[in-house]
Amino acid sequence: MRDPEPADRGFPNPPSGASNALAAEPSAYLRQHAGNPVHWQPFGDAAFAAAAARDVPVFLSIGYAACHWCHVMAHESFEDHDTAEYLNAHFVSIKVDREERPDVDAVYMTATQAISGEGGWPMSVFLLPDGRAFHAGTYFPPRPMPGRPSFRQVVEAVSEAWTERRGAVEANAATLARGIAASQPAAALRLDGPPEPLDAALLGEAVTALSGAEDRAYGGFGGAPKFPPAAVLEFLIRHAAVPSDSMPPAAAPDAAGQDSAGLDTEGQDSAGPETATAARDMAGRCLAAMSRSALFDQLDGGFARYSVTGDWSVPHFEKMLYDNAQLLRVYVHWVRLGGTPEYPVAEAAGIAGLTADWLLARLGLAPATGPAPAPAAGAATGPDTGVVALASSLDADTVVDGVHAEGASYLWTPGGLESLLGPADGAAVAALMNVRMPGSVSADGSPLHPGREMSGGDAALWQRVRSLLAQSRRNRPQPGRDDKVVAGWNGLAVAALADAGAVLERPELVAAAERIADYLERVHWRPAADGPGRLLRVSHDGVAGGIGGLLEDYAFCAEGLFALYAVTGHTRWYGLAEAILDAACRRFAADGGLRDAAGESAQVTAAQGGRDGLEPFDGATPSGAAALAGALLTHSAFSGSSEHRTLAASILALLLPPLAGQAPRAAGWLLATAQAAFAGPIEAAVAGPDTPERAVLHRELLLSASPGLVVAVQDDGAARPVPLLQGRGAGPDGAPQVFLCRGMVCGLPSTSVEEMRGQLARMSP
Repeated sequence: MRDPEPADRGFPNPPSGASNALAAEPSAYLRQHAGNPVHWQPFGDAAFAAAAARDVPVFLSIGYAACHWCHVMAHESFEDHDTAEYLNAHFVSIKVDREERPDVDAVYMTATQAISGEGGWPMSVFLLPDGRAFHAGTYFPPRPMPGRPSFRQVVEAVSEAWTERRGAVEANAATLARGIAASQPAAALRLDGPPEPLDAALLGEAVTALSGAEDRAYGGFGGAPKFPPAAVLEFLIRHAAVPSDSMPPAAAPDAAGQDSAGLDTEGQDSAGPETATAARDMAGRCLAAMSRSALFDQLDGGFARYSVTGDWSVPHFEKMLYDNAQLLRVYVHWVRLGGTPEYPVAEAAGIAGLTADWLLARLGLAPATGPAPAPAAGAATGPDTGVVALASSLDADTVVDGVHAEGASYLWTPGGLESLLGPADGAAVAALMNVRMPGSVSADGSPLHPGREMSGGDAALWQRVRSLLAQSRRNRPQPGRDDKVVAGWNGLAVAALADAGAVLERPELVAAAERIADYLERVHWRPAADGPGRLLRVSHDGVAGGIGGLLEDYAFCAEGLFALYAVTGHTRWYGLAEAILDAACRRFAADGGLRDAAGESAQVTAAQGGRDGLEPFDGATPSGAAALAGALLTHSAFSGSSEHRTLAASILALLLPPLAGQAPRAAGWLLATAQAAFAGPIEAAVAGPDTPERAVLHRELLLSASPGLVVAVQDDGAARPVPLLQGRGAGPDGAPQVFLCRGMVCGLPSTSVEEMRGQLARMSP
């Protein structure tokens, strides 16, 4: 099989004569532009100082390596020498990878939407030398189109305004910055007082609102373009696991019916039978529809970023680590929940296994950052892959004969299938996979889209031809891969691989999760002897550099490490998660507020009116605030920390109520965290010697769908036990036993699976 092409097309250094400063950047997206005649600079003080010294505005271009239209605009405008000469003479041009700098992307996306009424990538923003925006748009063509000027017209108009109407330009920038400042929730979010009670009825209201937005015909929510709603699916799965009318309190309530963390438990249920059933059905329909569509790579595994059609039949072909890590975990949790007759466990487990294999085979980086050996189609990734970290993405485009072609690696024609498989099988596969002429993506190409469950003869046919199709496709040119390692996204993958290894009984996936966690500790984490450590966001070739991690990086890594500890029982991962979480609280939740970034760039602060930024809404990944709340809740269950429990409750109480019923699709992880909080979460302490009997008890807990359940496992080699395990050991006969607790208050220990199941059933609604 051909390995993924490097996203910078194999040119780590710019061709001779290139005159920009991107060649040594860790971002593949920036290195893609190292040979442009535009004098690109990375985002930083030096570039803005140069603009001030020259008294010219800044042209800021934001995109990412897997972005199709970013490649288009680069070819049309940034590779054009006349356009480059004009930019070089009249602007300081800065190129930003939105995946490397989501803080930069977020503030200028807000500005772009305010100025132009649209948003997307590539993003084209014009700034004062202090970072404040005054004009913006997205893609601009090389020649005028109806309703859209050419890029050259735009830059000439901006330059003319800068020269002739400077006062108006600066006034517009000031007005926009004030507007962005006023819209920042960080200004109103205060965490230094007691949290307001959170009403459990909000969770049922969210399910009802989601039901109203569901596409019942094709699964998912809303219309085209349609994105995989991973965080919302996690909430629905957790809600479906709580079908009772008699929700137990999250902790012992006080006289007012409020627990110590600000959860309103008196007379409230977080789920009733109707909303629990609705949640299960919605999740099942969406999971089934996505996995039976072209959004899921039917040959190699892995999910594309989104579908341009409502029926998931035409994907936008980039494949992102953050999507696939989240979806892997969601499919595993569906298996744990028990599935439905319409979307059974066995089918979902197969999708989860293929997705895990794809992550390691196609995004896996060995110590020298080369690609990990790829398995044959449908084969498990072996434990000797050597993967130590995961790359960020595969490109939407494939370069064929020097030309970027969207999705070219994935498209088929009826004739091509018949040539490969023979007339009978080729025609049958074309019909099964909806491959027709003209194609759904291009005139001569369609992706494989079954659009329904394959069973009986269809399943037998697919089993017979799949490996041949996969091998044929692997001989084609492959999409580029962005090899930068993003700490937070690898944290998401650690959680997903650990859970998948436990539930699917694939220890090699857990081993891969441990290697990735080790990489994060060695390469991205900077411990400090006299204070909190520091996490770096990005590494390349095993070297971390650039900005410090954002709130999401700290929270995703802590979440992943807690999950890895629960599966392995290795206290090393608990200790690292605790250290990262402590650093996150000190760095981002200081002075009673909360922010996404810790002042990495003065220009970003200026662009948002001098205020800290906080994004309350989930995007492609959970918001940093939601992820922090989840990690804090988990840690409080392991440690008994009332401070962290209260901080989690404060974030939920301040952010969730206005979103739950009105915009639940933007609050999936807040909802999932609240669901866990109302469930307790249940705390399980697995104590006693490491014997086969203990392994059976431990595995039973890992298969539980109880929302947010935490599992602490005795580690005799640990210098300091996890607090949940303190004072809890083996039974009188030396046998292992399990203590089930809430708020660190435990019932009698269980020594058998049957006892433990009964106690879990009594504690779980």
